[in-house]
Amino acid sequence: MNRRVTVVTAVHGPSARFLPDAYASLRAQRLPAGWEWEWVVQEDGTTDAIRPYVPDDARVSFRQGRPGGPGVARTIALARAEGTYVKVLDADDQLTPGALARDLAVLEAEPTVGWTTSRVLDLLPDGSTAGFPGDPDEGPIERGTVLEQWKRNDFLAPVHPASLCVRRDLLTALGGWMALPASEDTGLLLALDAVSRGWFTAEAGLLYRKWEGQVTGQAAHVDPAERAARTAVAEARARALAAFGWSYPQAASATGTA
Repeated sequence: MNRRVTVVTAVHGPSARFLPDAYASLRAQRLPAGWEWEWVVQEDGTTDAIRPYVPDDARVSFRQGRPGGPGVARTIALARAEGTYVKVLDADDQLTPGALARDLAVLEAEPTVGWTTSRVLDLLPDGSTAGFPGDPDEGPIERGTVLEQWKRNDFLAPVHPASLCVRRDLLTALGGWMALPASEDTGLLLALDAVSRGWFTAEAGLLYRKWEGQVTGQAAHVDPAERAARTAVAEARARALAAFGWSYPQAASATGTA
């Protein structure tokens, strides 16, 4: 039986029209021998707006649920995730060629790495792309690195959580995405950083669409009071996890047990 990577996508009405582009980027992925993907699409709501955009493909499953934001949609979608690894793909974004294979190559070769991220390019309305300054070098990201750089850089992470690929058992151990109205993916990234090493791939793995309806472009996303609350609880969670001393993978004890 082939091993599987689960691609999880939360979607709501305004972003549904981009699902065919996301699907095309997924179909273009070429995985190593013995691997396959499944696409778990979860609507944040129960409208009639999404289903017409969901492809008729046995590898794709679609469900609906009461609205709670993208973090809730992704987390409840984990009930259908059968893959060893979980890859995030937002409904309005696209994977670049080879992105999944590069994630799998790292996670299969590096057992002490719990998660991967990659370089992200903005996909602009005219179809052009633009990179971000200050990407880290390719290679491992040691525990605590993301939190400290996020704090120093006005709460902007050095790697993009929309490019995340993570071991499913580690993701479920941390409870999935944070119950926040936004930045739920950054909160998860900080929690992962607190307990496990990560990896950054310098080759671009994601096209991050910039458009007028995206959640991060709305006024509420930059409301000072809400932003302060989001960052405070995300930081508190990460620091508490680090203080507890649990890590992934757990180090063997002197007696040889985990």
